[in-house]
Amino acid sequence: MNLATLPAGQVIPLASACGLLLAGVLFSVLTLWRAQSLLRAARSETRDPQAAMQPAIGVLQERLEALQNQVEESRRYPPTIATVPGLPRSALNLEKRSQALRMHRRGETPAQIAAALEVPRQEIELLLKVHQVVLRSI
Repeated sequence: MNLATLPAGQVIPLASACGLLLAGVLFSVLTLWRAQSLLRAARSETRDPQAAMQPAIGVLQERLEALQNQVEESRRYPPTIATVPGLPRSALNLEKRSQALRMHRRGETPAQIAAALEVPRQEIELLLKVHQVVLRSI
């Protein structure tokens, strides 16, 4: 069969079919080549997986050592609890004040009253002085 003997209407479809066939073969060859290169890369990664992970392992080891140092240092120097020096004790409330006046009327000394009510002696003395001033003014 000679191309010159083919009618003009049949040459164009035959050329189109040959072009499509050639493009298909070329596409298949390129696909196989790409699949083969991907397979080679996957095999090289599976041969030595630790080599691929070595940088990440190194970073994690450094962080672990830093945390270990922090823990050791915190054990060496335990945190101190902040205490407020000289917190004032509760002042005389109405109940303690009336009880102190009752005890004074019974004849107890300011030191005894302060010890019984767990209040500073100076507060009891001040209370008694103020109470005497108030009684004088009435």
